Amino acid sequence: MGARVVNALSQLKVGERGILEGLDLPEAVQNHLMHMGFVPGSCVHALRRAPAGDPTVYCVDGMEIALRHETAEAIQVRLCTGAMAAGTPDETEDTPELVEAAR
Repeated sequence: MGARVVNALSQLKVGERGILEGLDLPEAVQNHLMHMGFVPGSCVHALRRAPAGDPTVYCVDGMEIALRHETAEAIQVRLCTGAMAAGTPDETEDTPELVEAAR
């Protein structure tokens, strides 16, 4: 059983998290998504899918955003592992002050 490789946001299963690597979208769409938190290095969580499978609701930076499959297909991610995948911040990623403020 090897690790599952995820290249596109659309490949995340509901409940999985990915680290955003890049956006291959028209500049206007890319800028719009980046203003909503879709920036490289951010953690994206696939929350739920419409009954027909499209769109999917993703959570990034506390904001829930529904994206169509064709848009999510153009967003590159890598699958989270360890503490971030479970929803707990990794100590190397947040300062103690930020962790305490989040509590």
